[in-house]
Amino acid sequence: MLNIFQEEYSAYKASRQDFWNRNSEILDLSWGGYYRTRVKQVYRLAIPEGSSVLEIGCGRGDLLAALKPSLGIGVDFSESMISLARQRHPNMEFVVADAHELDLGGRVFDYIVISDAINDLWDVQLVLERIKICCKPQTRLIFNYYSHLWAGALHLAQKLGIATPSLPQNWFTQNDLINLLELSGFQTLRSWKEVVVPLKVLFISDFSNRYLSRISPFSFFSLSSFLLARPSLKPRKELPTVSVIVAARNEEGHIAELMVRIPEMGGGTEIVFVEGHSTDDTYGAIEREIVKNPHRSCKLLKQQGKGKGDAVRSGFAAATGDILMILDADITVPPEDLTRFYNVIASGNAEFVNGVRLVYPMQDDAMRFANLVGNKLFSWAFSWLLGQPIRDTLCGTKVLWADDYQKLVENRAYFGNFDPFGDFDLLFGAAKLNLKIMEVPIRYRARRYGETNIQRWRHGLLLLRMVIFAARRIKFV
Repeated sequence: MLNIFQEEYSAYKASRQDFWNRNSEILDLSWGGYYRTRVKQVYRLAIPEGSSVLEIGCGRGDLLAALKPSLGIGVDFSESMISLARQRHPNMEFVVADAHELDLGGRVFDYIVISDAINDLWDVQLVLERIKICCKPQTRLIFNYYSHLWAGALHLAQKLGIATPSLPQNWFTQNDLINLLELSGFQTLRSWKEVVVPLKVLFISDFSNRYLSRISPFSFFSLSSFLLARPSLKPRKELPTVSVIVAARNEEGHIAELMVRIPEMGGGTEIVFVEGHSTDDTYGAIEREIVKNPHRSCKLLKQQGKGKGDAVRSGFAAATGDILMILDADITVPPEDLTRFYNVIASGNAEFVNGVRLVYPMQDDAMRFANLVGNKLFSWAFSWLLGQPIRDTLCGTKVLWADDYQKLVENRAYFGNFDPFGDFDLLFGAAKLNLKIMEVPIRYRARRYGETNIQRWRHGLLLLRMVIFAARRIKFV
């Protein structure tokens, strides 16, 4: 920190330390209990139990404890607050420290939380830059802050003694914070609004905060804004290995071409074929091509269950690569395009890569008109649900890191296991893990052998059911 500002900052810091040391127990006297409970619910949805979590400006540690971390460290510059936190949550670690001078001995965390504290910081950019030493490529930074629209109401509530008092605050717009994050080496993933009604009003509060805060124009009046970010561009590993999962049912005529066209990528590429109850000789064709191509690393599995989703999960379980890829056996997506997907994820630009068939012109008969309309509608629904733009939910080509997939498996029970395609399962899981999703446009070809396994009307209704289910588990919670 520049010496010219040191004296001014020291006075600023001392006044706030004194204020919170004197008012460390005032939270019990305010009417903000309902608001704080709602904030805990939001953070618990965003942060899986068992994560390592650092909270900056932790106060009494109640939010940190509610997240049930495997490792929880809270930092605050108020000694009285930290003393109370240690009494209330002895299984957590609490440190008296200034966020502007943060040093935790090189420890890194899955999640870093700054809840309702960013408005009170002297230099937000400096704090964000200090936080970077506690980050790994997979770290997520989540913070929430009051909307300036509520400034007058909050000031009045403080005067009436029904809200937690505060000293003069910073007031940020969303664009201000996105800009500060970019200046500090972070990339914003998504933002959203919470808490239209901050006090407990029977029936009204829960309904409004669960549903209305998600819908315009009601969301405009929300008290709290949330923002999720990650460290910018940092590859996880040099030359990661790749596993390409090919689910093949009645695809005998495509196998030889697949073996030739699937590219070698990164530190090595294995092809995992999963044959699924074919009525032609798909299994035999795969066996013959593996013998003909001993230079390719291949595995062949016979599917035990049903549906593409089950086949993909079987292939993922047998895969050994650092990066997992799905390629449809019908070659409607050119196998050569997998290199584009590899470059996006290996560079650190994304953690989940989805193909998009709706950008470039398609070959005739590649997709029926009803399917095209359905894809566009589902894409709109998913973009709204996940808070990240998704142009094509049902493109069969999807790519993610194997260690992220394992976390997805561990959290799969949250959404259930009724997706026969596997696309929704992966997209929902990626959103729940707060992964950075990017899409790669591809040119979609017409199938040249056999017939599609998709039954558009029956499967369309099933997809609609999954969207409604996901809305209850992701959006309206």
